Amino acid sequence: MTYKVEKVNPYGTDKSKKEQVETMFDEIAPNYDKLNGLLSLGIDEYWRRESIKALKPYKPEYILDIATGTGDFAILAQKILNPKRIIGIDISEGMMAVGREKVKGKRLEQVITFERQDSSELSFPDETFDAVTAAFGIRNFEDIDKSFGRVLRVLKPGGVFLFIELSTPEVKPMKALYEIYTKYVMPVLSNTMATEQRAYEYLPESIAAFPQGKEMMMILKKNGFRNIRLRRFTLGITTLYIAEK
Repeated sequence: MTYKVEKVNPYGTDKSKKEQVETMFDEIAPNYDKLNGLLSLGIDEYWRRESIKALKPYKPEYILDIATGTGDFAILAQKILNPKRIIGIDISEGMMAVGREKVKGKRLEQVITFERQDSSELSFPDETFDAVTAAFGIRNFEDIDKSFGRVLRVLKPGGVFLFIELSTPEVKPMKALYEIYTKYVMPVLSNTMATEQRAYEYLPESIAAFPQGKEMMMILKKNGFRNIRLRRFTLGITTLYIAEK
């Protein structure tokens, strides 16, 4: 099945979504962390922290962080969960280069490593990881079903798939405020850092097209996951999904 978000591309060219997303993130990598904090008004750190805490009952020792970007979710997971190993994967070398420098600065190279891999073509053996995580990256996938199938394959029995994704608030007045923010405020803020403008036009477009709430839970169930639940943050601006193998 094809989902609407899979057809939302950063540049609208003839290249595949994967190629366009890679180009976009390579371009914005140097400013990505600063701009993320600015656009979320600093709340993104709280979202990540609360999401990682949800993994504590599972006590994962081996974690795969997909769409790892600059590695913030992986670094936070190491701090909160203290696993034996975390592998962060991404298709953007530019983003991971920033992540590697952060990991090196924290002297975590023995725990956190990075590899260039596509989530829909994971090279790891079956049942390798106790947990697979992702922060704000699922809507960039070219093939969600295929990627979810690969995640299920590399998870150990009883392992957990946890991801957090931006979502569209459903309750007024937050819904109206969110629309004003993404349409008028976000472009101005992104311009202040002279970043690649199209990347932050793509952001609200991909959020609006992303299957969320019950629809996403049904997609996870269709792809073989069980015990699926969600938690909404900040009146629905962000949603955490947790599913088990």
